[in-house]
Amino acid sequence: MSKVFIIGANGKVGKNLVNILVKTDHEVTVGLRNRERFSQFEEKGVKPVYLNLEDNVEAFIEAMQGSEVIVFTAGSGGHTGFDKTILIDLHGAAKAIQAAENISAKQFIIVSSPNADRPENWTDEKMTPYYIAKHHADRILKESKLNYTILRPGILSDEKGTGKITTDVTNSNLDSIPREDVARVIVEAIGSMKAYKKIIPFVEGDTLIKDLFA
Repeated sequence: MSKVFIIGANGKVGKNLVNILVKTDHEVTVGLRNRERFSQFEEKGVKPVYLNLEDNVEAFIEAMQGSEVIVFTAGSGGHTGFDKTILIDLHGAAKAIQAAENISAKQFIIVSSPNADRPENWTDEKMTPYYIAKHHADRILKESKLNYTILRPGILSDEKGTGKITTDVTNSNLDSIPREDVARVIVEAIGSMKAYKKIIPFVEGDTLIKDLFA
């Protein structure tokens, strides 16, 4: 059992993650900037605490105190400008990483992008700031003292999860992955030493997610 702190619990991957984790023996806390949504998580047996990703590192430390595993699946969303992408996807992640080091967290799991280390694919002007943010957030995490797990799922879909993936993305004919299965991969990675210091790309496939770190 781990004390898990989720940043981005109100997003689509985050909501799937919460719904799966509440059925496990993990102790779950979520950081939310909207206090009006606290009750939605409390009803599920999850502890909400206030956290605005634009606040300072000290606010992150206070919110995350006592947590063992930090999951960062937050994002500014496609409806915001480039400035918010940098503030949330990059600077928010950087502050979370610094706070996790401060509280001596055992593991930091981040949901990244398959193009984070592929600048040759940064051809879409609207997506480039997102890729840049993910690239540098991943780099900061890799250079930290934390046991990192960097997840790079394919194109996210809202299809029902299959419970199966492949990490051999270069030889796959598929390029997408249900958000539900991304959440399942996160759950399997939590507390698994085999997931430490790993960058894991994945899309839909034939490998059972429950066997990923077996």
